[in-house]
Amino acid sequence: MSTVDLIAIELRKAIFSGALPVGAPLGEVEIATQLGVSRSPFREGAQRLVQEGLLIAVPGRGMSVAVLEGEQVDDVYQARLAIETQAARQVALHGDAAVLNRLEAQLRELIVASEGDDARAIGDADLEFHQMLVDAAGSERLTRFMATLVMQTRIASFSAPDGYSVRRSVSPTYRMLLDALRAGDDAAAASALATQFDEAVARLRGRGPSVDLVEPEDDGEPIAFEPISPVGGE
Repeated sequence: MSTVDLIAIELRKAIFSGALPVGAPLGEVEIATQLGVSRSPFREGAQRLVQEGLLIAVPGRGMSVAVLEGEQVDDVYQARLAIETQAARQVALHGDAAVLNRLEAQLRELIVASEGDDARAIGDADLEFHQMLVDAAGSERLTRFMATLVMQTRIASFSAPDGYSVRRSVSPTYRMLLDALRAGDDAAAASALATQFDEAVARLRGRGPSVDLVEPEDDGEPIAFEPISPVGGE
């Protein structure tokens, strides 16, 4: 991978972990120095995240981490519903036992994580389940689109009015989804996803029913980027 590729990867990781908080300005000089790159490739890498909706660029004010709230949250989940419903159709159609078993295993990981108090571990296991579902469709484009939506989902969670938190109890819609996939019932799978996403949007927008939530013990790891190449080694 090129230096620009590596810069984009490191920035995505920092946003996903919360090390770069939502709404925070992107300290180009500081981060470029930590990464050991010059500002030209750094800006090119950051621009990729602007195109993905993860960073916001304002002329004369530089870049900052995006904030996704209100109707933007609805939009993220509408996009996810379209992609994940199509993926579910493919999984239900093919009925690949190995794929279904991997999804079952990932659901078990989510259940185990939800029994603990690590909010980000729970959130990561949840998003990994959904990325795995889309990956199972075997479409490079769906996988790439979903990877961006996973990032946007995490940003939306960080942007919630009461701060980042995750639901402790695993929604029964996960079991409904997997049972529908095993039965080859793509309509029931789509319905389970729609219900699950409606619940998530309502919670993120502060209008859903009260559920037990887990909050992180801290606000994320401090920014500490490791060098990826010598300065000027584009």
